Amino acid sequence: MGISPWQLLILLAIVVLLFGTKRLRNIGSDVGSAVKGFKKSMHDENDQSNSSEQHKDKLPEDQDSSDTESDKRK
Repeated sequence: MGISPWQLLILLAIVVLLFGTKRLRNIGSDVGSAVKGFKKSMHDENDQSNSSEQHKDKLPEDQDSSDTESDKRK
């Protein structure tokens, strides 16, 4: 009970008649740009979270070394 190829063809013809090819082309490029921006932001967010995790890992080492330097001064 799926959609037959004829039904898809009729649906496509109705959509083209309603919106026009130029408008559909613009909608397609807008959707493509949105997906590209979303992927880029997700990639940037992953890079940022990885760098913050690395930064958190380095903090205890820096504090340990500063503690030993302060102990040496005493």
